[in-house]
Amino acid sequence: MEQSINLLSSKFSADKVSESSLNYLKQFPIDVLKIDQSFIKEIPKNEKDMAITTTVIHLGKSLGLEVIAEGVENQNQVEFLAEAKCHKIQGYYYSKPLPALEIEERYLVKKK
Repeated sequence: MEQSINLLSSKFSADKVSESSLNYLKQFPIDVLKIDQSFIKEIPKNEKDMAITTTVIHLGKSLGLEVIAEGVENQNQVEFLAEAKCHKIQGYYYSKPLPALEIEERYLVKKK
């Protein structure tokens, strides 16, 4: 079963870290571990969120997974996640969600 799943898709993601998603890490060929914005939004004010986030990053890296932090909104969060060596960061700090056409025009099409 594991091989057939990998043939259908190149990447699987455990989107929200919870007891059930941690169990998926054992059962399925997960490639990406996402940290929910609920853990990110109070960084650096909430030490428990910082500890949980650091632990999830370490867990993901120990399992050979790519780790993505969602909902990053300020420089303090970016600095914390960079120091914790989180692989990827996404959120309003960089950009609001954009339509595909706008992404293509801004970042992919060369201007003449």
